[in-house]
Amino acid sequence: MQARNKEAINDAKILVVDDREDNLLSIESILETEGYQIIKANSGKAALKLLLKDQDFSLILMDVQMPQMNGLETANLIYERDRLKHIPIIFITAHRYGEDLMFKGFKIGGVDYIHKPVDPALLRFKVGVFVELYQKTKELILQEEKLRSINAYLESEITERRISEERINLLNQQLQKNNYELIEINQELDRFAFVASHDLQEPLRKILLFNDLINNALANGDPGAVRGYLEKINKATGRMQVLINDLLSYSRHTQTVDHFEMSNLNDLVADVVSDLEIEIKKTNASIELGPLPSLVVVPTQMRQLFQNLISNSIKFCMPGVFPQINIWSETEIKETVSPNDPQLVHKIIIRDNGMGFDQKFAEDIFIVFKRLHSYHEIEGTGIGLSICKKIIEKHKGEIKAVSSPGNGSTFIISLPAKT
Repeated sequence: MQARNKEAINDAKILVVDDREDNLLSIESILETEGYQIIKANSGKAALKLLLKDQDFSLILMDVQMPQMNGLETANLIYERDRLKHIPIIFITAHRYGEDLMFKGFKIGGVDYIHKPVDPALLRFKVGVFVELYQKTKELILQEEKLRSINAYLESEITERRISEERINLLNQQLQKNNYELIEINQELDRFAFVASHDLQEPLRKILLFNDLINNALANGDPGAVRGYLEKINKATGRMQVLINDLLSYSRHTQTVDHFEMSNLNDLVADVVSDLEIEIKKTNASIELGPLPSLVVVPTQMRQLFQNLISNSIKFCMPGVFPQINIWSETEIKETVSPNDPQLVHKIIIRDNGMGFDQKFAEDIFIVFKRLHSYHEIEGTGIGLSICKKIIEKHKGEIKAVSSPGNGSTFIISLPAKT
């Protein structure tokens, strides 16, 4: 799956519009290592001619300042055509425009701004994000067309044959499930796009601001202020790095092929506790581990699951209270569709004495990028628990949380004895 997605992204076609040949060559050299197909246009008019012949572009990189017809005017003409409205545009500019003009670019339909001189790493990252979003959108459209085709076929079958009511209900349920999955994917894409255009922008804005303040401090001979601004830049870049790493981790759990094997969960948790030794000592946390079962799981994924949950219990501790975490397992018999084939379920329970949360948010905490606290209060990106849920779903299990403010949290993981 991962290989196919990479191949699709490398097949992406990008239109670069700039009136200067050196700028076109510079952007082409930055992106050529990613395998994209780069098409160049030296004016807005030339870009429009290309787009009238070919609409299969994943992204447009548009210089704002061009003679005759500038980038904003060109973008406006592009988005007047329905067939071109799906192509995202990133504006590239050498000027620090005010918020009003930048808002105009976003209002037209642009998705982002990049300032000259272009940072190669930043350009590659942003292009990669929006190309991937474009490819996922195309996949959703194809999936929707496939569902419509299936639906049309079913309607034809119903017309031609008399199908039993039970079969019709089953098919309708499957269609509803597919539609629900499409809605979830769309919501996830919306959240991903928001993070790409908002959360990643915030530390960048801070870096640019403090960079200007450093220049002013240097000009005024104030090295103390420079050190303070550099420390704030380091914090902003650190937050951006954490967010990028979490995005990549979430993407890997979406795409990777799973390798299940019999694993002792006691050993996996012991490894995690060893990895978290510094955090445990720093907070004087205590972890009591009861016997856990051996199950057929993906070891790396289960190790990350326990690491995310234990780290959260340490992170969300009560002020002045040492974290106390208890981990144990229970078994129960779960009824299945067939009464003669009950299912043995192992429940892994992780309980802490942390700050807890209102039970009405018990489902929201597993939504990707959803946070109950500002990152100014508690560091984090809102991705960890959504990864936990995705891991458990891959193991055909369930995860839920029980909590109340000031009374700690309990996470209950239910895993079938056989996968």
